[in-house]
Amino acid sequence: MSERIANLPLFPLHTVLFPGGRLPLKLFEQRYLEMAKECLRTNAVFGVCLILEGHEVGEPALPALVGCTARIATWDMPQLGVLNVRALGERRFRVIDHRTEKNGLLRADVELLAPEQDAELPPRLALGAQLLRRAIESQADLVEPPCRYDSCNWVSARLAELLPLPLATKQELLEMDTGLGRLEVLHAALVRGGASG
Repeated sequence: MSERIANLPLFPLHTVLFPGGRLPLKLFEQRYLEMAKECLRTNAVFGVCLILEGHEVGEPALPALVGCTARIATWDMPQLGVLNVRALGERRFRVIDHRTEKNGLLRADVELLAPEQDAELPPRLALGAQLLRRAIESQADLVEPPCRYDSCNWVSARLAELLPLPLATKQELLEMDTGLGRLEVLHAALVRGGASG
């Protein structure tokens, strides 16, 4: 039987979060400050979904139906009414239904998707891992440790986050069920783009 989370607070963003990914956020809207306080108090997760229609600020946006849960790892309040948090992606989920609270916060009943099947990174797809290693060596805080250059899941998720791909493409990659399949798509894009130089 699939795992579900009822009443999960959703944070629609113009970004796609992957499991293991890092998400820095600057919160100032009351609905998200309250959400963050609730998550910190109970060590609960919230859901991050790509915005299909609308904006991050103001009226509730229309979220994509597949997203990723996130847990707040660190936070600080540099000034009153502004909360900086660093959240980490955990599990992919599918929205079953959602509703909007009076304060504009979206909440959803979601089904957690099975963890993606992982595989050891095959030599023929090593280009992405090499590029990633180079990028991380020059900017150590680019990703959340530990680095797993032999994992299709880890390498494909980090590439999908870091490469300048259209958001719709990143969303399609998030919805894929295997890291190997995602890596195949990214490898083809890198080869087409001449990224091996």
